[in-house]
Amino acid sequence: MTRIQFVLALLARCCPRAVTTSDDELADLRRALAYLDWGTDAEEIVRAGYGAAMLAGITGIAGIAGTAWLLGASVAPGSLRALTPALTLTAAGALAVALGAIQVSRRGPIALATARRTAALGAAPALVARAVLRMRVEPASERAAAFAARGPGALADDLAERVRRAEGTPRSGLGDFGSAWAEWNPPLRRAALLVEAAADAPAGEREATLDRAMDAILDGTRDRMAAFAEEVRGPTTALYAFGVLLPLALVAVLPAARVAGLPLSIPVLVALYDVVLPAVLVGAGAWLLVRRPAAFPPPEVSREHPEVPERSLLTLGTGACVGAAALLGTAPLPDWTRWPAAVGLAVGAGLVVRFRPVKLVRDDARAVEAHLTDALYLVGRRVSDGEAVESAIAAAAPEVAGRTGEMLAETAGVQRRLRVGVRAAFLGEYGALADVPSPQARSVAALLAIAAREGRPAGRAVVSMADHVEDLQRVEREARRELASVTGTLRNTAGVFGPLVGGATVALADGMAAGTLGKPLPTAALGLAVGSYVLLLAGILTALATGLERGFDRALVGYRVGLALCSAVGAFLAGFVGAGFAV
Repeated sequence: MTRIQFVLALLARCCPRAVTTSDDELADLRRALAYLDWGTDAEEIVRAGYGAAMLAGITGIAGIAGTAWLLGASVAPGSLRALTPALTLTAAGALAVALGAIQVSRRGPIALATARRTAALGAAPALVARAVLRMRVEPASERAAAFAARGPGALADDLAERVRRAEGTPRSGLGDFGSAWAEWNPPLRRAALLVEAAADAPAGEREATLDRAMDAILDGTRDRMAAFAEEVRGPTTALYAFGVLLPLALVAVLPAARVAGLPLSIPVLVALYDVVLPAVLVGAGAWLLVRRPAAFPPPEVSREHPEVPERSLLTLGTGACVGAAALLGTAPLPDWTRWPAAVGLAVGAGLVVRFRPVKLVRDDARAVEAHLTDALYLVGRRVSDGEAVESAIAAAAPEVAGRTGEMLAETAGVQRRLRVGVRAAFLGEYGALADVPSPQARSVAALLAIAAREGRPAGRAVVSMADHVEDLQRVEREARRELASVTGTLRNTAGVFGPLVGGATVALADGMAAGTLGKPLPTAALGLAVGSYVLLLAGILTALATGLERGFDRALVGYRVGLALCSAVGAFLAGFVGAGFAV
């Protein structure tokens, strides 16, 4: 029994009675659980949600009793009304957790399965491109499907399974594969069927059929990303206005609201700014990310990569040193500023140190991909003129700019020194791409190896590869450009503008409190509550912006969140100090 199965079974036992739900909801849950392969059934998931809700209710009752006992000992007998806000918050929190557990049990697996399918479908353009390029070299749909299935990711794994099932039959597996994913990406089905049909098309029509297959997947990706960018602007603007600007603007008027008789207290403020608002932002961000069309996931970099060393101790040490330096650096400021500064900078620096090696490896992979089109065109032209692929690679290397040219030169050097073929020179143990996690570059290398076997007739196919690689890169740039205005606003707000406004409003609230009648909110508690909020804001909005732009990738999100936290601390303190001089 897996850990997930154990936890779900344990929670389901907490709900002794059977629960009812609609047939449609159960059908959606069954489909999601089958894709996630959790090894449990839909009815048990729903019962586990109600079991978690019952545990939350029991915990809430115990929390209310404990809060009443702790606070009642310090409150005069005639002032029991002072307990009302704390008890209300405890009850509301328990109720929210209970209702949330029920909804998560019903909708959580469906949302998670949708997110995983979305991530898998990000590789659809590259997968179709591999099949098309293989078909140009040799018009056999079975081999094209098998070649496309060698790529990374769940989508390629699914195609590989369907290719395996089709062995010994007239089918290639491409048609079944396209039909299975048609509900989530209709252009993928059309492209797969066109690639399969191209094998039986006359020689004069084959090229046009393969071009239509590439156009289908690329145009579909482009249209879906453009439509999503248009649809997301409204919800993102609302999220920005009501989750960021309005809460920060209200900080400055909290002292006046307290004097006006509103029952504001530090527990209420902490619950609102550090629990409710971040939870709303996380929920809204997840809602947006689940609806993001799949396109162009970043290269996968495992922890086994030689350029990604184990950095746990270095991460902890860096965080501790930076946190200690922050405590010393904020000595001239009020004492409460030390803790947001120390926590924010320590966590931010630790994340940067931990994920920077992964970023450097990915930057190198992107640099290798940058001039692949030029490399393919130059190599393909030479092969068409009768030159061998091996000598064409060596001759083209000085003519190709940047890291791509260096990779070709390294490949030619491996061929010359080790006396190996094209595939080993690119992808072997000592190959130029052995440690470069670029599916695009590795697919190109594998096709060049096939071209080396086919000889001069493959030259035209290699030139066509250049056009397809350029089309893929152009669509990827256009997709990110469509979302640039939205993600740019979120990133700037997370790292600079939001913390700057937060620090300034705390200083303004402190100045207003000094001139008001009645008991003001303590500036230290107010600053800690708002400081925690802007740090949470930096992490949540940066993760959302990165997920919208490039898909939710743990390493990329971690690195950017680390930078945003460091920036947010500086902006928050600058806003507090700067506004303090003006008050």
